[in-house]
Amino acid sequence: MVTRFEQFTFIISKIYREIQKIERDEMIKQGYRGAFAIYLASLKRYDEGLTCAELCELCDKDKAAVSRIIAEMEEKGLVKRLKTTEKGYRAKITLTERGTEVAEFVSERALAAVNAVSGELMTDAQREIFYSTLDTLYKNLRKVSKEGIPQE
Repeated sequence: MVTRFEQFTFIISKIYREIQKIERDEMIKQGYRGAFAIYLASLKRYDEGLTCAELCELCDKDKAAVSRIIAEMEEKGLVKRLKTTEKGYRAKITLTERGTEVAEFVSERALAAVNAVSGELMTDAQREIFYSTLDTLYKNLRKVSKEGIPQE
């Protein structure tokens, strides 16, 4: 018998793998790595740019992973570091013109994927409840991961 824990974790894991595959497949169409998608989408929302630290927090990724991907994206002309007195990790990163074009592609394809997956399955109100529930589960899981499983 599959427990609720197994069912939940297996489904979440499978969903994440499918999302990564979709990101990879769509980004290959643009000649880039799937890992770029989340950073492009995040930077698209912040015209003033974000620091690596802010990207780490926003995307829930570690510093080394963000630094590697941003360096690669910079090399490919998708992002640039704003010239400020801050150097390296604290410098603001923004999209270039090409980066903005690719970020728009990511947004359009993400919306198409969401519509294909849940378009007629849920109303907007149901979708709002679903995302709210997922967010609550995430926050509760994060609390348990920091504080430990409560004793009964």
